[in-house]
Amino acid sequence: MQSSLASSFTTRVGNPSRSLARALRPPLLRPASTSSQPSSLLPQVTTLPNKLRVVTEGAPTYVHSLGVFIDGGTRFESERTSGVTHLLDKMAFKSTARFSDTEMIAQIDQLGSHMFNASSRDFIQYQTTVFPQSLPLAVSLLSSTILDPLLLPNELEEARAAAAYEIREAWAKAATIMQEIVHQTAYAGKTLGMPTICPEPQLEVLSERDFRGYMRDWYRPERMVIAGYGIPHEELVDLVDRHFGGMAAPAVTSALSSSSHLFAGRGQRSGSGAKTFATVSSAPYDRDLESDFATLTDAKAVYTGGETYIDKPDEEFVHLFIGFESLHATDPDVYAVAVINTLLLGGSSFSQGGPGKGMFSRLHQNVLNRHHWVDLCQSLHQCYGDSGVLGIHAAVFPDYAPRVAQAVAGQLHALTGSMMGGVNEEQLGRAKNMLKSMMVMQTESRVVAVEDLGRQFMSQGYKESVQEMCAKIDAVTREDTWRVATRILRPSPTTKALNHGVGSGDPTIVAIGRNLERLGDVKQVLRKWDLGRRA
Repeated sequence: MQSSLASSFTTRVGNPSRSLARALRPPLLRPASTSSQPSSLLPQVTTLPNKLRVVTEGAPTYVHSLGVFIDGGTRFESERTSGVTHLLDKMAFKSTARFSDTEMIAQIDQLGSHMFNASSRDFIQYQTTVFPQSLPLAVSLLSSTILDPLLLPNELEEARAAAAYEIREAWAKAATIMQEIVHQTAYAGKTLGMPTICPEPQLEVLSERDFRGYMRDWYRPERMVIAGYGIPHEELVDLVDRHFGGMAAPAVTSALSSSSHLFAGRGQRSGSGAKTFATVSSAPYDRDLESDFATLTDAKAVYTGGETYIDKPDEEFVHLFIGFESLHATDPDVYAVAVINTLLLGGSSFSQGGPGKGMFSRLHQNVLNRHHWVDLCQSLHQCYGDSGVLGIHAAVFPDYAPRVAQAVAGQLHALTGSMMGGVNEEQLGRAKNMLKSMMVMQTESRVVAVEDLGRQFMSQGYKESVQEMCAKIDAVTREDTWRVATRILRPSPTTKALNHGVGSGDPTIVAIGRNLERLGDVKQVLRKWDLGRRA
């Protein structure tokens, strides 16, 4: 497939080993529509001269889903810039070099659809779903808000106010803040342990210079993937080249000339009083602008584990999390971890949307259904490019706090052997079927489908099909669950090292609530169950 750019590289992603999986793919019918349809249902990728990748996947659909994915997020923040990603979320789709804030809103309304952005620990995304005729405008608006934001003082104040409200809401209930504290404890507040919610003291400290520096460091073409679902590949490549092709990736050094530009030949809109606003695409480099790129771009997530106890007198329940380092996203055993997580699953005493979800999971059957004093017991599994976390979060009435560590530790221990309540074939088959059904149903959503496409290419350079993933789930055996659970819960010199082998192997313990001393010595409970690193 030839691109309109002679120097671009275009390939159709695939290899012979996947032919069987694709042969099993059910036939898809194209809708009767006069709109242009993709020429291929296989993923295609084009790398522009500036190293930005454009990826599309064909789909018989009447609308186009588009996403811009950036290899950024809070793991690339430092203590100085902590909270930048959260506030940047609040300043998206505001004033830019090409549009005022009211013009931006009017243009988005004209699309007849919606635009949104979100960030996490390891990526930033901007997304929209539009009718085919609105695709050029959508790409223009996305490029404007990503490359040319003005970051005006009044918009920063609005972002601070919105973030302050979210901070208060997040800390109001232990269940909503638990994941934040778990990651901060597990990674000692660095890389994956940086908070996704802006620390309150940072709200008044962060300035436009911090945002400019962060965007200069991480909003770089080689760190971007622009993904389209149901969009003709050549059409999207041409639009992206027009709006993002001028990006260059300069070396970030203190020796950069103050006249160097990230973008060349781009104009900028003047505000009231003929004031000229610097933008990401047009701002000259400030030689005094601090950069974290050199120190954080290759920084590995180092799992430390640890204990955090937060006294919260107004909390109704005592919340306890016990977890360990898990596998990174591209480890061959990650499918076994996903099955283990589904085996545990769990839930709460109140099932939103009606009862019945996960009723046959191990945490439902062995904890929630057996102990009236447990309000919540559910597994938590997060995996990233170089590490992960697997554990159990439980919430109990304070009078029963002394019993919760035993209940959680017993369920983790049972995963590592065929005796004492180990996994049987019926449970394993049910968990694998549930995992596959959840995955397939989620990818029915265009929003999820384009995110899956963009993130897979950003993290591993290709996309695994649903058929391939289902086949790998089916291949997981009882022995695999025991072996992988042992790697995670009882790491030792005889087990395969996790990730890059620098993790401590110690548990991560987080407790939130009142009278936490009633929990007792949680680490001692884990030792009795032989959980954690062995000498």
